[in-house]
Amino acid sequence: MERRHKEMVLRLYRTKMSWSGGVGEERNIDGKSLMFNQFSPFLPFNLQISLICRRHLRMLCQAALSPVVRSPGWCFVLSPRAVAAIPRSYLPHRNQRLRNESIRCWSNIPFLTVPLSRAHGKPFAHRSELKHAKRIVVKLGSAVVTRGDECGLALGRLASIVEQVSMLQNQGREMMIVTSGAVAFGKQRLRHEILLSQSVRQALHSGQSQLKDMAIPVLEARACAAAGQSGLMALYEAMFTQYSICAAQILVTNLDFHDEQKRRNLNGTLHELLRMNIVPIINTNDAVVPPPEPNSDLQGVISVKDNDSLAARLAVEMKTDLLIVLSDVEGLFNSPPGSDDAKLIDIFYPGDQQSVTFGTKSRVGMGGMEAKVKAALWALQGGTSVVIANGTHPKISGHVITDIVEGKKVGTFFSEVKPAGPTVEQQAEMARAGGRTLAALQPEQRAEIIYRLADLLTDQREEILLANKKDLEEAENKGRLALPLLKRLSLSTSKLNSLAIGLRQIAVSSQDSVGRVLRRTRIAKALHLEQVTVPIGVLLVIFESRPDCLPQVSALAIASGNGLLLKGGKEAAHSNQILHHLTQEALSIHGVKDAVQLVNTREEVEDLCRLDKLIDLIIPRGSSQLVRNIQKAAKGIPVMGHSEGICHVYVDTDASVEKVTRIIRDSKCEYPAACNALETLLIHRDLLRTPLFDQIIDMLRVEQVKIHAGPKFASYLTFSPSEVKSLRTEYGDLECCIEVVDSVHEAVEHIHKYGSSHTDVIITENEETAEFFLQHVDSACVFWNASTRFSDGYRFGLGAEVGISTSRIHARGPVGIEGLLTTKWLLRGDNHVVSDFSEHGTMKYLHESLPLPQRNAN
Repeated sequence: MERRHKEMVLRLYRTKMSWSGGVGEERNIDGKSLMFNQFSPFLPFNLQISLICRRHLRMLCQAALSPVVRSPGWCFVLSPRAVAAIPRSYLPHRNQRLRNESIRCWSNIPFLTVPLSRAHGKPFAHRSELKHAKRIVVKLGSAVVTRGDECGLALGRLASIVEQVSMLQNQGREMMIVTSGAVAFGKQRLRHEILLSQSVRQALHSGQSQLKDMAIPVLEARACAAAGQSGLMALYEAMFTQYSICAAQILVTNLDFHDEQKRRNLNGTLHELLRMNIVPIINTNDAVVPPPEPNSDLQGVISVKDNDSLAARLAVEMKTDLLIVLSDVEGLFNSPPGSDDAKLIDIFYPGDQQSVTFGTKSRVGMGGMEAKVKAALWALQGGTSVVIANGTHPKISGHVITDIVEGKKVGTFFSEVKPAGPTVEQQAEMARAGGRTLAALQPEQRAEIIYRLADLLTDQREEILLANKKDLEEAENKGRLALPLLKRLSLSTSKLNSLAIGLRQIAVSSQDSVGRVLRRTRIAKALHLEQVTVPIGVLLVIFESRPDCLPQVSALAIASGNGLLLKGGKEAAHSNQILHHLTQEALSIHGVKDAVQLVNTREEVEDLCRLDKLIDLIIPRGSSQLVRNIQKAAKGIPVMGHSEGICHVYVDTDASVEKVTRIIRDSKCEYPAACNALETLLIHRDLLRTPLFDQIIDMLRVEQVKIHAGPKFASYLTFSPSEVKSLRTEYGDLECCIEVVDSVHEAVEHIHKYGSSHTDVIITENEETAEFFLQHVDSACVFWNASTRFSDGYRFGLGAEVGISTSRIHARGPVGIEGLLTTKWLLRGDNHVVSDFSEHGTMKYLHESLPLPQRNAN
């Protein structure tokens, strides 16, 4: 009879890449159903497994090595009691090497882990690749670790850094910290000790204010380091313990790197600590280290004169994937930080040192930015990627390390690969300069550019459709797009012809857009004021799936004299490329090719939203999730658009039978993926169980529209469709919600409560009811007896639209040329000064309205 075993604890470490489970989810491994009864996004969680017999133990050990479990970031830790219960023959041999995992032993606890796979050799070429970094060194500069008064540690900042490092460690990465702070911490302790050592008599005779000003002798740095190192390490240990992580202290000097035997010893110690899932905390042994020699790190092999050099030397020695250097500045600038023209360098390449002017070094620490750059380039040459970033800014220090590892545009990234084209910052500057030149052209010249683009869309039809075919084939092969999105992605001859017609409408409208006088006022004699239209500046338009958006938006930007940055979806890369090429060809006829830029780099949308000094307005065109993400990410840049298109059609008691089904079918079925498609159908209660209601239901069934019942509608039915989970749902497909209302007043209240202020419709023959609806529904577009699908710039006669705005700003609904213009004031005088208009002055304000100049009739 098989002997029963006690319960065993299995601890798993997860990563974001490999686990999407939750509380109570079951996972079957080799016939054993395992229930996850705890879940935490980053910290370890325990799994209780009742082991019935040795056969089940054997199955568990085999399961730990099975392909089901072997996924990146999983780590199995067996408790000592469980290990004692498992026969040694059931466990894999300590030295056994597997293809996709390694087996570790920590004391008597075997580790079965799967490291993030990366072959060390060359550094990462792009920021987006940093998320694959397995082994990471974080260097904390003195300005990051110490307080502003240089006496004591910045505990809040340090706690945040420990939290981020712990988070990455628990994702399965190998983290190392190179830290400063021992001298500052020791200085605080020794100063306190000196004050305490003052005689009681001296303290009594010195007032409290005099005690504060008591002269304290200059403290020698090595003594401060000796006094502060143990306290610094104790602080790290206490903080890491909160995340169930063990930390270990290593103090080094130059000799540990230059002496071959000591170097091997150091290397072995660090590898052993990493193998045991311990975070090494490394610092120079400032208690015994000699004063640094000037430029000693230039003698072939880098020295350990400061922690920047130490971090670089350590990173190369340990073959790390990423070195993060945290300082008190955002990164490298093309001129000293704080100067008027200083610009952050996003990516720094070897050989670019001449383009950087170094400022003074920080208030603390031994190395300035020049030392950091030298160390970073040395590490880069050794195969380690480097990012220099700000670790002291209160708004970003709480997530700076994790942001860098996630590939976000933080600090300065060192790369050996220089992109062929300009950076997105350079593209934005080119777009601004090109836009200003474009705005200065004559209206006829801007119109000529748009006419030329319209001609190119038809003349180059075959090339455009061929590129679009590639996009469609790739999307279908990868299976990453739903059918409605594939329809958006698809271009056709009829679509291109419609585009050309719309662009010619924009060309006509552009004749009187920029520079149009809106108001003229005679302020006083010979003092005239005008308000005129001008471009907004640089627009960033982010769009998904729809390549036809590119020429539409480009034409509107050209007509309004705006510079334009375009960020299209990857699924339409080939189509966007040729359409942008044709746009630039049209712009070239008047030398403004740079005014429209297509962002082809690996920039993430969130990174683009941070360019508040280069971009004046963001216009998202895509899914509601995309719009919400952009609205959340945009800091300091206005966003114009709508996050959702929850459009309503209200069928009144006086509705025409012939009009109802026709309008509803067009609103819902003509293009269900559009933002202006019907999502909620409101029906007056008196229409239930009438022939009209039956016709509506029959039509929706014929069109294969899935119906969801609102709460009130469901209460009227014995057997109803599935009750809707939320009345604020945008389906974007052949689905809709039906709800019952008692009156037009209740319909208006429902729309205000659950709608998105996009487009709402009433179907009725009662003019009074219709006018009440039109006046009281507070949406961007409100229609009477017309399909919601008319909410479109082309159908409104705008030629095209950059999007539909539901914002409470100057542009609402479909946004054409007018929505891309702002105004400025022009005052023309003749030696006028304000003092002439004072109480005892010689002039008086007139404020007379003057007639506007005649608009161009053509």
